[in-house]
Amino acid sequence: MKIQIMEKLFLLNPRFIVIFSLGFSIIFSNGLQAQQSTIPYSRQDSLRGSITPERAWWDLVYYHLDIEVDPKKKSIYGKNTVHYKVLEQEETLQIDLQEPMEIHGFYQEGTELRYWQEGNAYFVQLASPQEVGTVKRLEIRYGGKPRISPNPPWSGGLTWEKDQKGKPFIANSNQGDGASLWWPCKDHMYDEPDSMLISVTAPDPLINVSNGRLRSKEKRADDKTTYHWFVSNPISNYGVNISIADYAHFSEEYLGEKGSLSMDYYVLKENLEKAKVQFKDAPRLMRAFEHWFGPYPFYEDGFKLIEVPYLGMEHQSAVTYGNGYQQGYKGKDFSETGWGLTFDYIIIHEAGHEWFANNITYRDIADMWIHESFTTYSESLFLDYHYGVLAGNAYLQGARQVIRNDIPIIGDYEVNQRGSGDMYFKGANILHTLRQWIDQDEKWRAILRKMNHQFYHQTVSTEDIEGFLAQETGLSLRPFFDQYLRTAKVPLFQYYWKGERLHYRWQEVVKDFSMPIKVRQGEQIYWLSPTGTWQSTDRLQAGIMFETDPNFYSYTQQIQPPSE
Repeated sequence: MKIQIMEKLFLLNPRFIVIFSLGFSIIFSNGLQAQQSTIPYSRQDSLRGSITPERAWWDLVYYHLDIEVDPKKKSIYGKNTVHYKVLEQEETLQIDLQEPMEIHGFYQEGTELRYWQEGNAYFVQLASPQEVGTVKRLEIRYGGKPRISPNPPWSGGLTWEKDQKGKPFIANSNQGDGASLWWPCKDHMYDEPDSMLISVTAPDPLINVSNGRLRSKEKRADDKTTYHWFVSNPISNYGVNISIADYAHFSEEYLGEKGSLSMDYYVLKENLEKAKVQFKDAPRLMRAFEHWFGPYPFYEDGFKLIEVPYLGMEHQSAVTYGNGYQQGYKGKDFSETGWGLTFDYIIIHEAGHEWFANNITYRDIADMWIHESFTTYSESLFLDYHYGVLAGNAYLQGARQVIRNDIPIIGDYEVNQRGSGDMYFKGANILHTLRQWIDQDEKWRAILRKMNHQFYHQTVSTEDIEGFLAQETGLSLRPFFDQYLRTAKVPLFQYYWKGERLHYRWQEVVKDFSMPIKVRQGEQIYWLSPTGTWQSTDRLQAGIMFETDPNFYSYTQQIQPPSE
C-alpha cells in the first residue's frame, strides 16, 4: 500500500538542527525522540487483530468467492464458500464482515447454522462433528452496499467512478481496514488459502479483472458476464482484487528465471496508447527484481497491471495502477535528485510487493515494515541495477527528507495496529545501512534471494526476518534492529579531537549497540567500531577533515573535548 506521508511530503522534524563540521553538513537529533502514545484498544481491535480461539482451530484451504457487482446500486451480492482443514475439535468458528455489508446465512452440509454477531465478527455454531484432519466446507451468503472509500487506497472500501465515456470504473482497496469491508472471510493475515477461485458477474460491456488467470467467462442472458479467475498460489485476504471497467487489453511474454511469464495489461481504452509506452517499466522491473530477489513468485498466475480509479495497490498477480501515466510519484521525486523521475513510482513500488508482501507476508500488521521497508528499498535496487550503485545510493539519501522519526516502526501486536509511516524510507535506509555493514554486495544479493526462497509463500514475523538476517550475515543484529525498529531514535556518531587522537562513541542508542561505521579522510577509508563508550584512535590525521559514509543512516556531531 502507498504511504500517506507521500501525500503530505513531511518536512524534516523541527527538532532536528543542522551543524556544519569539517566541511560537510550533518543532521542530528536535539533531544530524545517522541515515543509511541498509549492507544486505548477495544475488544473489536482484538477480535480483528488477534488469532482468536475461534480462528486458531481451523486452517484455510480454499475460497470460492462468487459475487455479482451492480454499478448502479453500488452493491455486491453473492456468497463465499470456505474450505478448511480441522486442526482441533471445536464447534465455533469466526468469520468477519464489516457493516454495512450483511450476512444472509451460514450453511454446512445442507443445514443452515446458528450464529451471533459481535461488531464485525460473526461466530458460527457448527452442527456437524468437526473431526481433526477432515476438510470441511462453509457457505456464507451475504450482500449489501460496501463502504465507499473516502480516500483510497489509504482508507479502505470500494471506489465507484466513471471513465471518459461515462461507463463504470470500479475497484477495491482495503489493506489495513480489511478485506471484510466487502467480502466475508477469515480476516487475519496469519492464514491464507492455498488457492482461490474468484467469480465476478458484471454488466456488459464491462470486464472484471481479478487475481490469477482467467479460467473462463460465461455470457448470461441478462446482458451480464461472469468472469472466473483462478489463483493457484496462497493469497492474503487484502490482496484479493476486483477491477471492473470497459478495459482494453494487451500483453507480452517475459523470458525470466523460471521460463516464460505472461504479462497482461488492462487499461481504459482512452489510455491505451499511453499505457503501451508507460508500461515498458514492467519488464524492466522484472529484470531488476529477479536479479536481486530471485524468480517472480507467481509464474503460475502470471503478472498483470490494471488501471484503477485510485493511486494503486499491490494486489497479488493483479497489481493496480493509477499514477496518471507519469514518472515519479504523481510527477514528484521524493529524493529531489532526479533519479525518482526515471521510473513510474507506482509500477515499480507496487510490483516490488510481489516479493515482499505477496510472497513474504507479515503475520501481524504491527510488522508491516517487512512489506514496506523491503519494497521501498527495491526502488533503490531498481536504480542500482539499471543506472548503477551511485544512483541507488543518491535516491535513498535524498529521500531521507520525508523521514519523521516520530514513533517506532513496529506497531502494537494483536490489535491490527501498524507502526510509523517511517517504515517506508527510513526502513529502506535501515536495510541500506545493513548492506554497508556487510560490505559485500554479492553476499547481500544472495541473502535477499535466499530470503525469498526460504520464506516462499509464507507468513512471517519480525523475529523470523531478524533471525534469518543474523544467521546469514553472521552478525549480532538484535541491538541493530532494537535501535532502528523499536525506538524512534537515530544513532548519533559523536566525536572530538584531543591532541593527535580521535575520540568517538555512539550516542542516543540502545544497550549493546555496536554497529561499525566507515569514514573517509582524503582518499583513505577507515572502519571504526564505536560503542556506547568512548574509544580513541590515532589512525586518522588530526586537523584533517573527515566524513562518515552517508550510506549509513546515522547522524554525526562534533563536540568540544571534555575539560580536564
